Order: sequence, then structure tokens, then C-alpha cells
Amino acid sequence: MKATTRKIRKIEPMTFVFSLILLVLFLFIFLTLSNMIFGQLLGDFSGLVKAAGNRSVMGAIFLSLYAGFLATLLALLLGAPTGYILARFDFPGKRMVESIIDVPVVVPHTVAGIALLTVFGSRGLIGGPLEAYVQFRDALPGIVVAMLFVSMPYLANSAREGFKSVDPKLENAARSLGAPLWKAFFFVTLPLSARHLLIGAVMTWARAISEFGAVVIIAYYPMIGPTLIYDRYLSYGLSASRPIAVLLILVTLSIFLVIRVLSAGWSIYDRD
Repeated sequence: MKATTRKIRKIEPMTFVFSLILLVLFLFIFLTLSNMIFGQLLGDFSGLVKAAGNRSVMGAIFLSLYAGFLATLLALLLGAPTGYILARFDFPGKRMVESIIDVPVVVPHTVAGIALLTVFGSRGLIGGPLEAYVQFRDALPGIVVAMLFVSMPYLANSAREGFKSVDPKLENAARSLGAPLWKAFFFVTLPLSARHLLIGAVMTWARAISEFGAVVIIAYYPMIGPTLIYDRYLSYGLSASRPIAVLLILVTLSIFLVIRVLSAGWSIYDRD
């Protein structure tokens, strides 16, 4: 019987260094969050239960999730067509358009809030004429607009990359068989880029529900989760704000895990 020898794979120095960097990054994020979460669970679990039973707290968290969902839905309706145009066509000023779409990512969000207030406030460019029909200042529409502004780039860019990954020849084949452009888009291009759109939607929703700076300027009330955490911290300190922060993290983390499980099938589809 021949003895089997097991080859030991040599670890390259660069791979080892990069692995250490990965470990440092992981620990930086994990320890920061786990210290707060487990500190609350083990040190003051009753405070977490009390926060979970508080109507204003749960209302603020629900409002964050709901407004984030509305902002994500609007981002899909606006970002998918935008991404398609940017992926499929070249036109004068395209680079400038792409740069402007990315501006909300780099602009300080308090600045974004001021800018939104000048447009959607009671004397704003849009808010003024629409004041009799819809109110943005200190209202749900203002929260949604602020969330949409800061999170839209994630959806638009992800949609653009998704549509770029679809071979235009597939669209042309559908067109040659008599399908109009809208049918080729909805039945060929859109399904093939669905994974990118889902990832973009998740990132958009995550960015939306975490927004604070722009929201607090245009709509301090009704309070969303981040605004309530800030308000409780200023009024009562860390002990009053930490349970709400932990609760918000646990709720959003649970939703992300569910989305991960539901979208796992796409990885199999991508390999086929």
C-alpha cells in the first residue's frame, strides 16, 4: 500500500499580510458592535426589554424601516432606468452626469439637509408650490426625500453595473424575434441583472435607515430611530440611548439575515 503524502500549501507573504489586515478590519467592526450589544444584553437586559416595550421607541424604529422602504422603492423606480441609460448609451456630458449622481455620497449630510430644505421647505422651490397638498418639513415626505437623496447613488450605480453585465446581444436577439424594446428589457435584461438590483436595493435601504444628518434638519419630527437615539443621548445620556441603539441594530440585523437567506439562491443561478 502506497503511503499518501499531503501537500502543505505554502502561504505567500503578501497573502499572510492581507489576511492579517482582514482580521484587523473584522475585529474592528465586530468588537465595536459586539461590545455594545453584549454589554447591553448582559449588563442591562431589563433596559432593552423596557425599550422594546416603549411605544415611542418602537414607533421610531418602525418609521425608520417604513421610510427607508419608501425611499428604496423610489430609488428603484428612478435608479433602474437611470442605470440602464448610463450602461447602454454614450452621450455628451455622461461623465458629468455620473459624477453628479455620486455627489450625495461625498457631501456632508448636514449640508445635504440644508440643500433639501431650500428646495422642499415651505418657501422652497418645490415645497412652496406644493405646500397646500403635501408638507415636507417635519413630516414623513421630508424624511423619505432626505433618505432618498443620500442613498440613491448606491442603487443607480449597482443598476448600471448590473445592466453592463448583460450582453446587449441578448437584447438584440429578443428584438430580432419581434419583441419591442420594453419587452426585451422586462423579460431579458431585468431578470439577468436582478441580483445587482437586489444588492443595490439592500445597500440603499441600509443607507436610508441609518441616515441622520439630512433627516434631522428637514424633519426632526416625527422622530426616526437615529434621531430618537440622538435626542435621548443629549437629554438623558448614554444609559438611555444605548438600549435603543442596540434594539435598532438587532432589528436591522435580523432583517438583513432574512434577506441574505432569501437571496442565497441567486449564487447558484450565477454559477449555472
